[in-house]
Amino acid sequence: MRITRHNHLYQLTFFPNIFPVNCYLIEEECELILIDAALPSSYRKILETAKNLNKPITKIVLTHAHGDHIGSLDSLKENLPNTTVYISSRDARILQGDHSITKEEEPNKLRGGLPKNIKTKPDVLLEEGDCIGSLTCISTPGHTPGSMAFLDNRDNSLIAGDAFQTKGGLAISGQWKLLFPFPAMATWNKEAALKSAEKIAAYNISLLAVGHGDLLKNPQDQLKEIITK
Repeated sequence: MRITRHNHLYQLTFFPNIFPVNCYLIEEECELILIDAALPSSYRKILETAKNLNKPITKIVLTHAHGDHIGSLDSLKENLPNTTVYISSRDARILQGDHSITKEEEPNKLRGGLPKNIKTKPDVLLEEGDCIGSLTCISTPGHTPGSMAFLDNRDNSLIAGDAFQTKGGLAISGQWKLLFPFPAMATWNKEAALKSAEKIAAYNISLLAVGHGDLLKNPQDQLKEIITK
């Protein structure tokens, strides 16, 4: 595992050279917020990192319900039973094994690693504009119908889940990247993903933190370029 720090954010990257899967610890004054739960085996390193930071993980926030973002959720909840779990109201259905879509979401089908046997139930269902500590929730449907990003109001950094990738080159969810095509293959709705990318670009973010790939500082010009493409 590799750890990369930027201000209040710690990026934890599993298999960085082969198939990078990121989750994030966001440091608050007296606690840590974990964004995403990575792979089933990742919980040990997540807990170890929190211990080294000498602050408790009090909240687990999920960008969406794909398996590489919720893999360690049950194990983390077992080790941290008092931790509050957050996910969007839409992706909560996916988390609990309901993989159906609504009429409004047709004809696109859910794709990617969809969970089947997750025991943990979310404590809080998120909507656009909700706040979690220093984070503001931004609805970013596209990769999944209920995908969310989280804006840190202290420095305008954004944890975007799979709304974008930087592995294989910066791309909007659904844009095919030959060197790392997997997020595109797992995307529910490319048109919705493009609208979410335009929405994010309007925030003039200082840092883009994604589910797969390195941190990207001052990404505005690059975001405008890929949106135009």
